[in-house]
Amino acid sequence: MPDFSFSRDSAISTLRLLGGCTALGFATYAQAAPAFDSDSPWMLGDWNGTRTELAEKGYDFKLDYTGEMGSNLHGGYDHDRTARYSDQFGLGTHLDLQKILGWNDAEFQLTITKRSGNNISNDRINDPRVGGFTSAQEVWGRGQTTRLTQMWYQQKFFDQKLDIKVGRFGEGEDFNSFPCDFQNLAFCGSQVGNWVGGIWYNWPVSQWALRVKYHLTPELYAQVGAYEQNPSNLDRGNGFKLSGSGTQGAVLPVELVWTPKLNDLPGEYRAGYYYSSAKASDVYKDQNGQPAALSGEAYRSASSKHGVWFGAQQQITSIASDHSRGLSVFANATMHDKKTNAIDNYVQAGVVYKGPFDARAKDDIGFALARVHVNPAFRKNAEASNQAHAVYDYDDPSFLPPQDTEYSAELYYGVHVANWLTVRPNLQYIRHPGGVNEVDDALIAGIKIQSSF
Repeated sequence: MPDFSFSRDSAISTLRLLGGCTALGFATYAQAAPAFDSDSPWMLGDWNGTRTELAEKGYDFKLDYTGEMGSNLHGGYDHDRTARYSDQFGLGTHLDLQKILGWNDAEFQLTITKRSGNNISNDRINDPRVGGFTSAQEVWGRGQTTRLTQMWYQQKFFDQKLDIKVGRFGEGEDFNSFPCDFQNLAFCGSQVGNWVGGIWYNWPVSQWALRVKYHLTPELYAQVGAYEQNPSNLDRGNGFKLSGSGTQGAVLPVELVWTPKLNDLPGEYRAGYYYSSAKASDVYKDQNGQPAALSGEAYRSASSKHGVWFGAQQQITSIASDHSRGLSVFANATMHDKKTNAIDNYVQAGVVYKGPFDARAKDDIGFALARVHVNPAFRKNAEASNQAHAVYDYDDPSFLPPQDTEYSAELYYGVHVANWLTVRPNLQYIRHPGGVNEVDDALIAGIKIQSSF
């Protein structure tokens, strides 16, 4: 039997929150779009029309839930067929300040998230001595804790051509953005943050930031940002930290985004560059150009860190005039500084078909492949470390496995149960988990649940 491992406190708090929200829904909201109406966007309904009335006045409230289960059916570092469950609640409000205060083209967003649970990749799929790169449960990570994830003010000028956002948010909201319907992290969200996570902090971490966007044409815009690079924001106890203590520099991304309609079907194409002004350590050499693991000297320091990304999404077919159904293709790639980053490049591609059957017009099917490539210098550092400690046997606990290339694949079917609930069972295959050739290829069964209360 699978061992669904998550903390007792997490389970109790989750049940209390669900119970409280459900009780509130039954007690107060019953008429217009009643609770559990499949056509409603919210599980608890329209609060007897109050929710729509508030939205018309500029007040929008959201309580979302994402839950993910992963079980290794075969292979991995530990063949025990254990299952793990992780989840996230997101509570947020969006304020249309034009409706509320009369401020033209102004809005405010506040979101708090809570993550709980465990990840099958950590102790079953990847070799724990070096860990892995992708994650079979993307919702796990950055500390299982409560965080202030969004707190920003946005203002548009010049007939909405100029768009400025300031406050606390992550890079992936605006730069290198990508949907998150897949469960494997290699196919979910901003990929730059997955491969340079020490400087680029994706959801649910926030930092002080400024983003300026300008529409050159209705279909083409350029944007630039400045984000506080502060590793202390990652600490579990700093989920609501607002001070800048611990700041090491800034991450400065710039991006060009084209959103054409080809044959009247939507697409999005992104190309960007990031620069980190903080000092970064070399992954292999010391100040004298020798392997630091052998010399015993400190790793040499670089004055900055940088990289580029490319992304494309394009719908290519539709069902007659129904553009909500049809086949879309996508691809993403990132390249990073070989002196300072463990991953030097990553590529990914896939397809999604929405509305595969007339009777299931809102279901979707997705398939994707990804390749994560380890910087050869980073691999040489592991080999030098083993040489320095005279350890050459993979089965020796003190051996540091050299990492090379990891391949991931995922196939899912998204069941649109209701407008407020989608369930996506999936199968994932990971070749060389963590880039360690000695680890058996893994087959993982997963289920992703996305719901809005």
